[in-house]
Order: sequence, then C-alpha cells, then structure tokens
Amino acid sequence: MAGAVVTLKINRRARRVSLRLDRTRRQIVATAPSARRLPEAAAFARERAGWIAERLAELPPSSPIAPGMTLELFGEPVLLEAGQGRARWHEATDFTPHRIAAMGEGEGYARAVILMIRKRALQVLGARTACYAAQLGAPMPKVTIMDAKGRWGSCRPDRRGDGGSIRYSWRLALAPYAVADYVAAHECAHLRELNHGPRFWAHVKALVGDERPHRAWLRAEGARLHAFGS
Repeated sequence: MAGAVVTLKINRRARRVSLRLDRTRRQIVATAPSARRLPEAAAFARERAGWIAERLAELPPSSPIAPGMTLELFGEPVLLEAGQGRARWHEATDFTPHRIAAMGEGEGYARAVILMIRKRALQVLGARTACYAAQLGAPMPKVTIMDAKGRWGSCRPDRRGDGGSIRYSWRLALAPYAVADYVAAHECAHLRELNHGPRFWAHVKALVGDERPHRAWLRAEGARLHAFGS
C-alpha cells in the first residue's frame, strides 16, 4: 500500500467497514459506519494492501502533457507544439490538424495547454448549451468550466431571475463530441427538471435520443480522461 492514497470516510448508512476504488480520483476509499470505527477502516485498508495494489494497477497510466503529442478534442486531432509567448490555438488547415502552441516545459507547459483546452471547452459547450436551452424554452444560463473530479457537469436552474448557471468539467473536451454533447443536453434538461425522474429523461431523449451509449462511454473511459495531464 506504499504510495497509495487512502481516504477515510464516514457513511452512517453503511453496515460495515468497506473499501472501494474511486477511479475518477485515482484513490482508495475506506468507509466506516461511524467515527468510532475509522481506526478499524484504516487497519482494514492496511490488511488489504495486495487488493489495493491490484486495483490501482488497473487504472490507466497517467498522461503527461508535452510538445509533439497528439490528443483529441471533441473527437478531432490536435497537435501540441512548442511556441513562444502566450499559448495559442491554431485552426486546422488542408495540411495540418488543429494545433496548440505554448511555451515552457513540464508543469508550466501543461498549464498553458490546459488553459487552451478549457477555452475550447467553454466555446463548444457554451454553444451547445445555448442551443439546448433554446429548444427547452429556458433562459440561457451562465456557463463556466471547472476541474471537478466527481462529476461532469452541474446545473443551478433559474430561481433568481439570472438564468441560472451550468458548470462543465474541462475534461469533457477530451471525449467524443457526441458524448460531450449529451452532457450538455443532460445539464440543460435540469433547467426544467432538477431531478432524474421520467420527465427529465424525456427531455434528454428529445434532445439527443438514446443517452445510454454516452453514459456507458463515460463510465468506461472516465478514468482515462482524468488521467490526462496527471
């Protein structure tokens, strides 16, 4: 278990001490029914060091960001290049793919590239949000980009006369366009139904059709997206 991150949590509905792998945060969670049993949860994690090592080994390798690599943003190839000055986005031509040029190296280069990815995510997801909000007859919410580990998006409906707000994980830019588009539809549906009941899913289906393949893709590939840049 050396080097492994184990988070201790209390869940008063739990009946016993348990361990699970949080694939998104790339860490092990040891859960106890009460604070009194937290030492038991920690001891249980130490006893299961072999199991923890096996689960962590199943995670996709981290993907450091460096010039020369090609990634996909919304399903389109993007070449990372070394550049001078502020990071820049270059549109694709007949001879080259989209390009991100940034200066620096190591973490500095990675931060510059991620900043450009965040801007691209805001541009694309903002446009899809405007489209779906209009189809639902909802006011256009404020759209922001976040780096949440536990969710792909969140929605606050219009209850203050400000149109509400929707936040998206920038890592959705690393997913296929159809998957990211589904998340936009999902969050916009919450502008009308702040739940996951039948009426909510009816809105989602009206916007993007069968959502199940997109949800399955995120379950299968989410850990890989969160490994990017780590």
